[in-house]
Amino acid sequence: MPTRKITLSLAVVLALAAAALWLWQPQRFNGAAAPLLRPDDARLLAIGEKVYVSHCAACHGAQLEGQPEWRTRGADGRLPAPPHDASGHTWHHADEVLFNITKLGVAVVAKMPDYQSAMPAYQGTLSDEQIVAVLSWIKSRWPPSVRERQDLINAEHRKAPRP
Repeated sequence: MPTRKITLSLAVVLALAAAALWLWQPQRFNGAAAPLLRPDDARLLAIGEKVYVSHCAACHGAQLEGQPEWRTRGADGRLPAPPHDASGHTWHHADEVLFNITKLGVAVVAKMPDYQSAMPAYQGTLSDEQIVAVLSWIKSRWPPSVRERQDLINAEHRKAPRP
């Protein structure tokens, strides 16, 4: 009898684990992972705007304008904060890349451990939902043509083989 209870308990645990994995997988979109950012989700954008004001605007600007001379390294060798509006390069990156840069930092994502950046990694400071929210809010401010171009970048990124 004890063996039967152990087997039943193990089966229940495995079933729960499988269900949890299924529920936690990324949303699917036409057979590929759905875009991470949701610039049309009003609830998420409200969170994102608050996160932006609290954690991003001081460097990236209240209007997403970035710092002056953002393409020129300062005396410390670091680049100033780039704009997150359509004039910047944020939209040139896939959602997943933007998320990882925000969470883990440029040096980790670029696999350049010695890369110096004034932007902190927000892992441990912001939750994953807050990171998605702030990036979604930023994307919601781009003109439709830029959003469409970034959506194409997402599609190509999702097709790319992973290392």
